[in-house]
Amino acid sequence: MEIVAFLSDITSHLNDLNMKLQGKNNTVCNLTSAVCAFQKKLELFKCDLQQDLLHFPKLLNQTAGTHRHHNHAEFLDKLIKNFQTRFGDFPLGKQVLLCMENPFLVKNIAEFSTEALKICPWASAASLQSELIELQENLALQESLCDPTTFWTKMVPAADVPSLQKVALQILTMFPSTYCCESAFSTMNMVKNKYRSTLSNEHLHQCLRLALTPFMPKFKELVAQKRCHFSH
Repeated sequence: MEIVAFLSDITSHLNDLNMKLQGKNNTVCNLTSAVCAFQKKLELFKCDLQQDLLHFPKLLNQTAGTHRHHNHAEFLDKLIKNFQTRFGDFPLGKQVLLCMENPFLVKNIAEFSTEALKICPWASAASLQSELIELQENLALQESLCDPTTFWTKMVPAADVPSLQKVALQILTMFPSTYCCESAFSTMNMVKNKYRSTLSNEHLHQCLRLALTPFMPKFKELVAQKRCHFSH
């Protein structure tokens, strides 16, 4: 039962990570931060196995904290290496992530440009460095309180920092997960059920656009364009 308790605890932590990786408004920056944080948690979990089992309540309840769990530590070692293998080559560096979240906190501008060129090789390091400095000195933007997507798409003047904004938009529009695809596929299964076997592909496409669009119709304007015929 000890191994079952351990697997239950570690699976619970993995499920927490999985929940953070889902959602419509998550950017690749959010998901990268979540994965990096979990990798550090794995190191913490490994140390905790030899101490108070603070992060393994079911295992603590099962063993009463009386045993050293070397076999479980080996399992965590393999899990740590697995995460390093899967995410070790991901090009988003710390300075790029920091710039996407809050460009005014970036101190090492040269390192930022180096990391940005790994993602956007078409960009110019000199332009990125100059534009970031100009952006950091913009007092109006320093006072803006909004999320990163709104900041880079609506607040930052594209004419002043064209290369920097283009890099930001390329990063923020990356597909970080298959959540949207899976959600759309589930919606399609609900729309095209066994009771609608004659539904054409064109009508299915239109139904999916209505079901998946984030835009809310302006019902008052649509109604105002119609006229009632009281003679009928």
